[in-house]
Amino acid sequence: MRLSKLTDYAVVVLSRLEAEGGVQTAPGLAAATGIAEPTVAKVLKTLGHSGLVEGLRGARGGYRLARPLSAMPLSEVIVAIDGPIALTACVDGASGGCEAEAVCPVRGRWDPVNEAIRAALSSITLADLAVPRAACSAAPPARPRPPAEPARSYSPAQPARLPAHSPAAE
Repeated sequence: MRLSKLTDYAVVVLSRLEAEGGVQTAPGLAAATGIAEPTVAKVLKTLGHSGLVEGLRGARGGYRLARPLSAMPLSEVIVAIDGPIALTACVDGASGGCEAEAVCPVRGRWDPVNEAIRAALSSITLADLAVPRAACSAAPPARPRPPAEPARSYSPAQPARLPAHSPAAE
């Protein structure tokens, strides 16, 4: 099972909406996330139809979260963008999706697996995935530099010593 890029982008956009707070525009979210503006607009429109975000019109319009990320299960975002969570065509009693369904020895056996995956995805909220608000606004942490090796100086009066494991030291 692999989620679509749009679902991944939706999680990023929703997380950024919470981090920024208030009403945000698609161009502003695109700039903040690095996702192309048309893609952000498409994601926001779909999330709006699912009731995960609210669209506001007017001069101060844009989008805002319909509820906090802590009240938004990951499963809702997946369903909003990708549709129902189903591992196979015959999950939940569906029919007509497989040419071997009449003789399939595992027909209906995927339902418990599918339900377990749905339950797992429903138990994770977007708040569990999102970076805390303070960390979003802060600059990314600098990469630590490796410690500098101490300078080795050799004086002509003292011969250089080679490590004991060196073949030249033998």
